[in-house]
Amino acid sequence: MSLPSAPRRVVVTGLGFITSIGNDRATVTRHLRELRHGLEPFDFISGSDLPVKVAGTIKEFDTRSDHYSDWRWPARYTFTRDVLRTLPPHGLHAICATDEAIADAGLVREDLARDDTGLFTASAGSPFLQHKYLGTMYDSKGDRLVPLGVVATIAGTLNFNLSTRYGMRGAVCGFVSACASTSHALGYAYDEIALGRLERVIVVGGEDITADSTYSFHAVRALSRNPDPATASRPFDTARDGFVGSGGGAALVLESAEAAQARGARIYAELAGWGQSADGYNIAISDPEGRGLALAMKRALAAARTAPTEVDYVNAHATSTVAGDRSEARALRTIFSEAGATPAISSTKALTGHALSMAGVMETAFCAVAMAEGFIPGQAHLVNPDPDCEGLNIPRETIARAPNVIVKNSSGFGGSNVSLVLRRWPA
Repeated sequence: MSLPSAPRRVVVTGLGFITSIGNDRATVTRHLRELRHGLEPFDFISGSDLPVKVAGTIKEFDTRSDHYSDWRWPARYTFTRDVLRTLPPHGLHAICATDEAIADAGLVREDLARDDTGLFTASAGSPFLQHKYLGTMYDSKGDRLVPLGVVATIAGTLNFNLSTRYGMRGAVCGFVSACASTSHALGYAYDEIALGRLERVIVVGGEDITADSTYSFHAVRALSRNPDPATASRPFDTARDGFVGSGGGAALVLESAEAAQARGARIYAELAGWGQSADGYNIAISDPEGRGLALAMKRALAAARTAPTEVDYVNAHATSTVAGDRSEARALRTIFSEAGATPAISSTKALTGHALSMAGVMETAFCAVAMAEGFIPGQAHLVNPDPDCEGLNIPRETIARAPNVIVKNSSGFGGSNVSLVLRRWPA
């Protein structure tokens, strides 16, 4: 294999969604355009009156049981027992999303098994199933073990299950940088394709929506206590009080432009470059001045050879926490306001809740949809903007205009920051 003399262009050719705002591209597009949220009352621990009462739920699916035989999913998907017995709840969602993305890209199994096709994934594993399986071990004093419990529960579970299901041979890799994980996966997938090591990479994220994986964040006061689904997630608003947990599965197919064009694939957008940084500040809180995220955006724009004034839309990481939103607002002012740029800014987490490690790939897919369908999502649920947002362009309504350049931000615990730059692909 000979490597290219110059970086190759990288494009988005397939999207798959199992999310709180829809389980197919058409539904997700409609809800994004109409700013219709997918949050509902949620009982994290049955019989308990917990202060956190809302989550971004996955409709048409029921994975509340710790045994796959009790799970329910739409009839359009079929699974054998051998597939289900090694999956966590979010694994079911991730496979459905990946099937959608592969079909959307027009790929067949022979394409997936090629030496030049890779799979990058991220999830936190399944604390829910791990709790159950380890309880079985301790209750029986080690006499009873779940044979495939490790495969179904640890952070690499999507790697194990998806690479086997699709016969992947080119590469398989998992990413663990908290809520920046799938954005890191997209960035490194970009590098692999741009450098000519791979022709395409499927990037997949998934997370359970359970007390074990979501309610635990209440211990660090990160979750909203607002019981109203219509206002619980309100990024950048002065009344925000924490994020709303969500999960599901999302998948995106990246390809070299040459490979995509050669097979006549639909191209949603170009991934034009990316950048990353670290805060070096705190385990769980972003640098208050947003210096790390500003550096990630600066590097991403430089890599994409794009000026701040060329950016039409920023899909913010903003989770609806007081400290995190404020830090990002200051980073945005550093990069855009100081350059005289006024891109539209919104966080779609107002609609979906925060899907943790899968948020980056899900929201990048949202950006690709917005580019292809010709709109910019407004900031849902915003009433009174935080004073730190002064000078930023945060529209409350959807803008009926196709963005030509989008910046997508992600940040995670420990100060991991990633920015991606997407560019509209000529029709």
